Amino acid sequence: MRLLLMSDTHVPARGRRVPEALWRAVDEADVVVHAGDWVGVELLDELAARARRLVGVYGNNDGPALRARLPEVARETLAGVRLAVVHETGAAAGRERRCAARYPDTDVLVFGHSHIPWDSVAPGGPRLLNPGSPTDRRRQPTHTWMTARIAGASLEDVRLHHLES
Repeated sequence: MRLLLMSDTHVPARGRRVPEALWRAVDEADVVVHAGDWVGVELLDELAARARRLVGVYGNNDGPALRARLPEVARETLAGVRLAVVHETGAAAGRERRCAARYPDTDVLVFGHSHIPWDSVAPGGPRLLNPGSPTDRRRQPTHTWMTARIAGASLEDVRLHHLES
């Protein structure tokens, strides 16, 4: 099972459009995960129509229309991997400890908010992944998103993809 992880698209506010390379990745993925801050409901509609399966949450910049359609936390089991998705996890300091306590029955936690890519494993807890942003890099050198694969009830081949601005 092929996963595409993205967050913080902020379309059409800060990000004008989703890059074509990311749309190609959407077309290749079995499951697309969006960890919030969509900003415009149009992107949700477009991803829902184009993705084979979409798992998403709302973020702090998402208004009532998005909050009416998306949860704050999404939980799915994908090919034996227990996935949770949330927008915010708080400060980087202590993140692994907090997330292990808050998501004890989770193998992988996808989050966003900071626009900073992150990949770590909480001791005794989930693998934490932040794909950064494909449209609003802030202080990062490139726009980013992640892909991964699930095989044998295990997350494999996690890759951070870079797109020059």
